[in-house]
Amino acid sequence: MTESTARAEWQAWHIARMASLVGTHGSLALVETRWLPAGEEPDLAAARADLAPTMSVTALTRENIDTGAPEHGLRFWDVASDAISRFETVDVYGYDPEWVVEAAYEKAEDGHTVAFEHLRDNGGSRDKAVPGTITATIGGEAYALSAFDDDGRLLLVFGDPTNGAETYGAGRFLFVDEPADGRVTLDFNRAFVPPCGFSDQYNCPMPPPQNRLAVAVRAGEQNPRFRA
Repeated sequence: MTESTARAEWQAWHIARMASLVGTHGSLALVETRWLPAGEEPDLAAARADLAPTMSVTALTRENIDTGAPEHGLRFWDVASDAISRFETVDVYGYDPEWVVEAAYEKAEDGHTVAFEHLRDNGGSRDKAVPGTITATIGGEAYALSAFDDDGRLLLVFGDPTNGAETYGAGRFLFVDEPADGRVTLDFNRAFVPPCGFSDQYNCPMPPPQNRLAVAVRAGEQNPRFRA
């Protein structure tokens, strides 16, 4: 692929990304996450009964951080949310082909997990399925990175020295395409601000120690920008 084609595809990705943030179930539309009492199942019909026309509701499930028991909840979305009305854009670094990194991928044994601390778990961690290890040289240093399974796609949660100064403080996310012949490509130009950077109703995983890079990754998204 030529650099001009790669740059055009990145620009198309960025435009689509901005549109997705303000969509019906975009990160900026989430206004409430309501966890139900233990053992209670979500009743979507009842939850939808009195919603405003701009709102919708979906169900979600997670494991209890202490017991592993399933916990059910409801998420309420509003395309007329205050966050959407104030949203301007997400600042991004310019496209840089130097931040397209080729890496090796070694599949792990079935059931392999890694503990990820989450932003709103007060220091607690949740195990996530990590199908394999990504070995990459970034900024002259070798890393063995853990990307977890996010609905069938590898998601890398990483940190770097730009966090909190130039980029979102808790780290950034990067989707990784399906490994082919033991190889993957890390295109940091498509690194993005996690959902918790747009709504406090999300509980995002944070970078584990092995995913904290020593080099400043000046590629991808930086921070959302809102009107006062």
